Amino acid sequence: MFVPLLAADPSFQPAWDQFIAEWQGQELPQYLALGDLAQHLINRLAAGQVDRFEAVFEVVERWQVEGEHYVAEAAVIGLLENLQNTTLHSTTSPDDFAPWLQPSSASWWKRLKDFWAGDANALRDAS
Repeated sequence: MFVPLLAADPSFQPAWDQFIAEWQGQELPQYLALGDLAQHLINRLAAGQVDRFEAVFEVVERWQVEGEHYVAEAAVIGLLENLQNTTLHSTTSPDDFAPWLQPSSASWWKRLKDFWAGDANALRDAS
């Protein structure tokens, strides 16, 4: 799951290496890694270092469209939901990521916002 992401944004490699070292010999909790990725992207956004965002969100879109159910779900709940977490932003806003969201990501982004605004049905599978 993270190989194409690391190709899209090599600046996440040190955090990924640390994550792998911490969980050595155990099943990797991908959701925790996606939380780390969200914080990394928020930090990059705050620093104005967005040159890799188009490639990163292309990978996120592929996770959702081409990935197995677990991968697609992790992309939404593990990454997009964390990117929307306002407590992780200090000088940025979750909606600052909107320009890089591709169709599936943008749809899930809206559905997550609707869910947290009180629409209990927003996250139901559309299929």
